[in-house]
Amino acid sequence: MAVWALGINHTTAPVDLRGRFAYAVEQIQPTLHGLRGSLSRQPEAAILSTCNRTEIYCAGDQQDVEHTLDWMARSGGVTPSLLRSHAYQLRDGLVARHAFRVASGLDSMVLGEPQILGQMKEAVRAADQAGALGTTLNQLFQRSFAVAKEVRSATEIGAHSISMAAAAVRLAGQLFEDLGTIRVLFVGAGEMIELAATHFAAKNPKSMAIANRTLERGERLAGRFGAEVMRLADLPARLHEFDAVVSCTASTLPIIGLGAVERALKARKHRPMFMVDLAVPRDIEPEVKALEDVYLYTVDDLAHVVQTGQANRQAAVAQAEAIIDAGVQSFMHWMDHRAGVPLIQQLNAQTEEWRQLEIARARKLLARGEDVDAVLEALSRGLTQKMLHGALAELHAGDATARERATSAIKHFFLRKER
Repeated sequence: MAVWALGINHTTAPVDLRGRFAYAVEQIQPTLHGLRGSLSRQPEAAILSTCNRTEIYCAGDQQDVEHTLDWMARSGGVTPSLLRSHAYQLRDGLVARHAFRVASGLDSMVLGEPQILGQMKEAVRAADQAGALGTTLNQLFQRSFAVAKEVRSATEIGAHSISMAAAAVRLAGQLFEDLGTIRVLFVGAGEMIELAATHFAAKNPKSMAIANRTLERGERLAGRFGAEVMRLADLPARLHEFDAVVSCTASTLPIIGLGAVERALKARKHRPMFMVDLAVPRDIEPEVKALEDVYLYTVDDLAHVVQTGQANRQAAVAQAEAIIDAGVQSFMHWMDHRAGVPLIQQLNAQTEEWRQLEIARARKLLARGEDVDAVLEALSRGLTQKMLHGALAELHAGDATARERATSAIKHFFLRKER
């Protein structure tokens, strides 16, 4: 059994390229069906898609990294050569190491952040529901979760981490002298917006509003923070009311365009606007960044902020890597043993067939009234002859080199002295 993975993340690909490969939750199952259908022998498969990464994990009889990369390139509408220049391709033990590091938060923009573990579990559930998760990938991910749990309990890898939401508040504080005087708009109502709203609420802004496509979900979140709720369709007409805008939706196209922001700035008499686009693909058109009175940050722009305090956690990283090393060795040991399972099954089937034949023969002899001891002797001889036939044949066949190899193997398997 072979295991392979390929992907792009915040360190290998720009946000616009990552946006081409961002799969919403409802897209995962049909995408997995398309992936497996395009590859030979329908391998096990799982897709992890977050704002910072898209990764494909596969397991099958043979490595098929190149065809997987070709399929991924087609799905994102780019050439294989472009994708290859930004993607990492991993095989066997390197797949396990990468998965364990991702689950443990060592491969995240925010070192030690816990959100990725939940996202990996969602990816595994989606693969299982799609019928794409087999024994090998299930074992890989369950071990990933176990390693992540050990890393978090045995090290301080997540201590004092700065989340993307906290980084957004920190940047806003650099632009506005007093966050208690600003009006904040959150676009979307998912987990990232909930985190951002929590951090901004702690600064007691003048007002908060949540715009969401589904009004009911927006109302639930707004109720937690005493915020106003509005329809997404009303956003262009009211954008000028807000000093800070934080957006993170699952839209495949930008929902805040250049023209809407230009009109908002004019209505604000060019008072500055702080905007954070946490979505992949982008929620805010990239051209907005060129406007003189707008301070727009994407997830990639926040990278240097979230690195603050990372040096204090490097000792914990070394501890975490040691735990991961042990996990990789254990997984590869399991893989090596699993490689022998088909042969073990064949041996068991063959010896069972021989046993049934000899038992059937013995019963016939007993039914004819043959002596019990004689029947047992015949049964034991028949079994030993069947078991030794192949070995004895090898000793009398082939050239001298082949016979020498056979002799060594037979001595190893049949003439070992029990310790």
